[in-house]
Amino acid sequence: MHFYLPASYIKSGRILLQRLLQRLLPGGCALCGDTNSKEVLCAACVAQFFTTHAARCPVCAAASSAHNQQCGACLSEPPAFDATFVACDYEPPIDHLVQDLKFNARLALAPKFARLLVRSIEQHNIDADCITAVPLSASRLAQRGFNQAIEIAKPLARALAIPLEPRLCLRVRDTDAQAGLPLAQRQINMRDAFTLSLQGRNAVLHKHVIVVDDVMTTGHTLHELAACLKRHGATRVTNVVFARTPAR
Repeated sequence: MHFYLPASYIKSGRILLQRLLQRLLPGGCALCGDTNSKEVLCAACVAQFFTTHAARCPVCAAASSAHNQQCGACLSEPPAFDATFVACDYEPPIDHLVQDLKFNARLALAPKFARLLVRSIEQHNIDADCITAVPLSASRLAQRGFNQAIEIAKPLARALAIPLEPRLCLRVRDTDAQAGLPLAQRQINMRDAFTLSLQGRNAVLHKHVIVVDDVMTTGHTLHELAACLKRHGATRVTNVVFARTPAR
């Protein structure tokens, strides 16, 4: 007798095995490879890549000429979200860390990303009511086995002592990957991609919501999600994103 397991079951089993191996096997720094490091990122790499405090637009976190000065894009076409905090820029070697989490299921990176994000926002009084994450489509979630944004949001919510609402938002269209599209098509690709769960519609009314994601490039995904939250009564939406793609 032969048994055939669905691909989603096989994928989930692989993710569970990877999580177990990450706990049992000795690791090292994901950037420099230092096997003496007990952390997934050693102190030297954190100091080298995560201690700069570049001036950023307070709304979209793009590079700015002065601290707390909005960029021209946000002044001319204000996005639906109100603020964005990031830990770093999405450029080498940081981009490899994000790809390791997303595509290689190196889930031990997610709590470290969260701790680095806490450092980037600890000087600001973010009085939010709940934390959620950019949702994946059902097909992409089944294919990957996890949502990297949720993996970051879990330890972040614990660190900030803000309730996590992982099922607040739903992706109702299986959109193309934003990274593979020309800039001009990204906004169209994300249009009407999100809705709120029945639970979420009651949870966001008159609330300040933090939205977590791993990478922000043009901001179209986060704009569409923030617009959806505000249509259902959210009063403020703050993005907390690990890495921001620099303008080219």
